[in-house]
Amino acid sequence: MTDASSADRKGLVRRFLPLILLASGLIAFFALGLDRYVTLDTLRDNREALTAWVAENWLLAALLYVGAYIAMVAFSLPGALVATLSGGFLFGVLLGGILTVIGATIGATLIFLAAKTALGDALRVRAGPGLRRIEEGFSKNAFSYLLVLRLVPLFPFFLVNLAPAFLGVPILTYVVTTFFGIMPGTFVFASLGDGLGAVFEAGRDPDLGLIFEPRIIGPILGLAALALVPVIYRRFADKNRFPDEPS
Repeated sequence: MTDASSADRKGLVRRFLPLILLASGLIAFFALGLDRYVTLDTLRDNREALTAWVAENWLLAALLYVGAYIAMVAFSLPGALVATLSGGFLFGVLLGGILTVIGATIGATLIFLAAKTALGDALRVRAGPGLRRIEEGFSKNAFSYLLVLRLVPLFPFFLVNLAPAFLGVPILTYVVTTFFGIMPGTFVFASLGDGLGAVFEAGRDPDLGLIFEPRIIGPILGLAALALVPVIYRRFADKNRFPDEPS
């Protein structure tokens, strides 16, 4: 084996190592049966012990919660909804929502960087001018598009985490739209989680369909529509611009 081929192989391993680690974490999660514990039943059955421990060790509990949420998002593990409800249940609406937004943003940024490092350049080279045209169009309105995708879950969260990495979205745009875009939905679910204690005591199941009530979903859709205003304006302006008018 030549030195050049050995160096190429090592470079390839380093390039794909982040994605290999993320995939390994996802496989290990299911292989160890950890998915059985990320349920509302687990939260209900252990609620007294959990709330007592959090009350005595709230700082450590907050750090552990953020760390767990980072791992859950970075490894694209199922159970984010249960985790968000748990945050509201254990820490209250405000602190639980803030911790969740921080954890989700960091986790999403990690998977974004992993995908961008491992696959971004290779996909652009293979796709050729087609992807570059899409990338150019997307980059003009990346902030608005990403904000809408974060506000309204039209696509799975992990997919929205990955796609911008392949379309040349700047990391600052990605982080800002993720942080602020997930806030409304996160605090809605944290609020539902804050009320889980009474639901559990009454022996009822939580009604997650509340998020689709007009008084809740309406403002979120309004924010999404507002985020699209720059995109609509740009297209209208481009369509009505004279041919010799600079863009």
